[in-house]
Amino acid sequence: MAKYLAQIVVMGVQVVGRAFARALQQEYAASQAAARARGRTGQQSAAASSISGMSLQEAQQILNLSTLSPEEIQKNYEHLFKVNEKSVGGSFYLQSKVVRAKERLDEELNIQNQQKNQQSQQNPET
Repeated sequence: MAKYLAQIVVMGVQVVGRAFARALQQEYAASQAAARARGRTGQQSAAASSISGMSLQEAQQILNLSTLSPEEIQKNYEHLFKVNEKSVGGSFYLQSKVVRAKERLDEELNIQNQQKNQQSQQNPET
């Protein structure tokens, strides 16, 4: 009886182990495919996030933006910067967050412009 119980436990552990290994392989393959899809722009954006200490999504939330347009970024930045001035009872911390968010979004716009320039140089229209 104990022999059969041990065999059942061993078989169950083997099945769970194989399923876990297969799931890890699939997750690794999916992450590699996502990394290839992001390409160079994703690497530049990740580098900008690590340098500024703020992700693109966080910067967009701080400045209340859904799209990256220079005019909208500047308009929201100016409004939030003025609202959070210390002289009118604002928070220096929030004001600095607004400045960092604008810097991060400006960097992202630069990355996108560089990518567009590279694509236009690679595909000259005739």
